Amino acid sequence: MSRDVPAPGSAGLHLVADLPLLRPEEQVFTAMLDGWRNQQLARNLAFSTIEGREKAVKAFTRHADAFPWAWSAHMLDEWLADLRALRHLKRSTLRGYAEAVRSLCAYLIDPAYGWAAECHSRFGTHPIQITHEWNTALHLQEAECDPAKRAFTRAELLAFFDHADEQVHQVRGGGRKGWLPAFRDAVLFKTAYAFGLRRNETRMLDVVDFSRNPHAPAFGDFGVCQVRHGKAKKGAPPRRRGVLTVGPRAGVGGMDWIVEVLQQWTEEVRPAFTHADSPAMWPSERGPRIGFTQMNTRFATYRDALGLDGGLDFHSFRRSYVTHLIEDGWDARFVQEQVGHEHASTTALYTCVSSDFRIRTLLKALEQTTRAALGPNQQKRNT
Repeated sequence: MSRDVPAPGSAGLHLVADLPLLRPEEQVFTAMLDGWRNQQLARNLAFSTIEGREKAVKAFTRHADAFPWAWSAHMLDEWLADLRALRHLKRSTLRGYAEAVRSLCAYLIDPAYGWAAECHSRFGTHPIQITHEWNTALHLQEAECDPAKRAFTRAELLAFFDHADEQVHQVRGGGRKGWLPAFRDAVLFKTAYAFGLRRNETRMLDVVDFSRNPHAPAFGDFGVCQVRHGKAKKGAPPRRRGVLTVGPRAGVGGMDWIVEVLQQWTEEVRPAFTHADSPAMWPSERGPRIGFTQMNTRFATYRDALGLDGGLDFHSFRRSYVTHLIEDGWDARFVQEQVGHEHASTTALYTCVSSDFRIRTLLKALEQTTRAALGPNQQKRNT
């Protein structure tokens, strides 16, 4: 970067020198947030990340009743303690809020952006870094999800899908409206499980994202699911991957049942939606694409109606996909590629094998050990 060119988000881009401000504190704070946003955009961070950080910073500002040039570490301590003690927020959420404040402070104290000098000239003080190792939570382990979160058992999953199908029949049989959305959501849930998809990956699917697999022509137009909105690394675009439809092997059932489900959906039911001309695989009743609220509400309604515990969420479909493939003997590397994990250790965290599987594995290992031990003696007796 040239020394003569101001950095993206510098104070000079937003405040005109020697111009009196009507509400200096509020206007300077707004200019700071605008500059910070430009800096993060220059780093290619996702819009959702930037917006979430800005909301966190504004919430801290309201709690502290002070602007960044008057913030202190004590104010941050009180805010985070309040969020944990009274609102019972999760550790990962608190760390995200603290990271938002840390990021803004780092931006404001950087000489390249000129905010320290600007604040000192206007308010007689300047921002400081208020987040440190001694007052913020550290990321100490790879997985910090709620311990209650888990995969479906096979019986729970079957009951969930049966209940979803039954709701379609009940609504349609009663002559009531709403069977189309109920049918859509039932297929959506099954698709999330059959391809091991995250919630946003499922929501953002388009009709054209399904295609043929030349090595498995029996699956027709649904041999491959192209995921174009995979979870991105910080500052990177969404990751893409192709997920193969898994067929049965060695007497173990696969996920090929999803082909018939998707065929019925795309050929018979989806065209009945008002927004069927939308490219989205899951059109809404009022818009071109289903929203997260609709997905979450329907899932929670079905889960609670069956009396399943709250540890099951939409992501449990993905956990179940990994778990069931591993239990059925699929290669761990293949499963890792299917779900798009960079590291095998991440896939291992998703694997919640059942006690029956562990017992079968143990008995198989014992049988092999016994056979190996008796093998030489058996050979001697036979000779």
